[in-house]
Amino acid sequence: MMRRRTTLLTGCTALALALGATACGGGPVSAGGGDKALSGQTVTVAGVWSGSEQKNFQKVLDAFTEKTGAKTQFVSTGDNVSTVVGSKIEGGNAPDVVMVPQVGVLKQFAQKGWLRPLSPTAQQTIDADYAPVWKKYGSVDGTLYGLYFKAAHKSTVWYSPDALAQAGVKPPKTYDELLKAGHTVSDSGLAAFAVAGQDGWTLTDWFENIYLSQAGPEKYDALAAHQLKWTDASVVKALTTLGKLFKDKQLIAGGHNGALNTDFPGSVEKVFGPKPEAGMVYEGDFVAGVAHDQYGKAIGKEADFFPFPAVGAGTAPVVSGGDAAVVLKDGKNAKAGMKLLEYLATPEAAAVWAQAGGFLSPNKKLNLSAYGDDVTRATAKSLVGAGDSVRFDMSDQAPAAFGGTKGTGEWKLLQDFLRDPSDPKGTAAKLEAAAAKAYQG
Repeated sequence: MMRRRTTLLTGCTALALALGATACGGGPVSAGGGDKALSGQTVTVAGVWSGSEQKNFQKVLDAFTEKTGAKTQFVSTGDNVSTVVGSKIEGGNAPDVVMVPQVGVLKQFAQKGWLRPLSPTAQQTIDADYAPVWKKYGSVDGTLYGLYFKAAHKSTVWYSPDALAQAGVKPPKTYDELLKAGHTVSDSGLAAFAVAGQDGWTLTDWFENIYLSQAGPEKYDALAAHQLKWTDASVVKALTTLGKLFKDKQLIAGGHNGALNTDFPGSVEKVFGPKPEAGMVYEGDFVAGVAHDQYGKAIGKEADFFPFPAVGAGTAPVVSGGDAAVVLKDGKNAKAGMKLLEYLATPEAAAVWAQAGGFLSPNKKLNLSAYGDDVTRATAKSLVGAGDSVRFDMSDQAPAAFGGTKGTGEWKLLQDFLRDPSDPKGTAAKLEAAAAKAYQG
């Protein structure tokens, strides 16, 4: 699924300045040599990545080989990491390291007793070089199991500079200004937004950004853990806010039906494709990869973005996703696997993929100069500069039955809400019923 991944970014933006982020620290990253202490050993790594992502991660693994002498073998799992890894463990063929794309799956692995706690060396690096929030999302019941190597920035609204210029509007700073700008764009001949309602995960991202800004991080955390019920007034309020967009047919390309028949790549095409239908599309930093790779848009010139705006009296949200490296107890070479995690925790390892593109690191010691273009530098600066105010994708923290399964749970209920946003309170009740069932399971 696109939601789990980032792709190539180029160009420039003022995102970091708009969010008031501070510069990342750290000096130049050294390629470094190694003592080849792991020569003759092989580390197997499983993860969701394929295509260019797998190719770029292999460059990181090759750098580990050059440093330590250990060979590596990467196995692409597809999106269903839990099932694939579980079957490999049962078959006596467990990988040494797994790149886990969801907090909920990491917790599941830990609770099944599959994971080794991170080594003191890895823990010390994480304590020194990462905001505490990343340690929190890598821990289960106070034990640190996961290192967040790759991150996504999911609080970006992408737009056609030409469309906004023709409408005479500038990137908005608040949600109300966003809707107002959308009406002005619509009056100029294009719909305001392309909404990928066919992919329910995009709707959860819309909700999460609104909820984090409007309700605040404490309630966000409580709702993510289901310590707060979905019938809470703060949820109803966020759904009402989201409903202002969903029920306004002037704002959404193709109206409700058009949105429900548009997947994520299609939503990007409606803004940046050969026949534009909308001026803006909300999704994570990976939008740029589609706009650039599929439609040849120059990022920063023909496609740009602004931070997801603040809602009401709240602050602008920074919602993230990411892939955490974990070590399996049953791996044939788990000790060498832990050495790989210790390497992945360093800015040296992050720099390898940063230079290749399509990558963000939460490691604050990675020098921004390691990134190959201005837009990625600015996005990384925003992510790292947000520190502990970053919040992980809420649906990725939930049990898959509620937050990660097509046609059920939160995905389906938000699609139903897009189709008919007239009853936020009723939708909240349905969300609570689905969440209660999934969390009990």
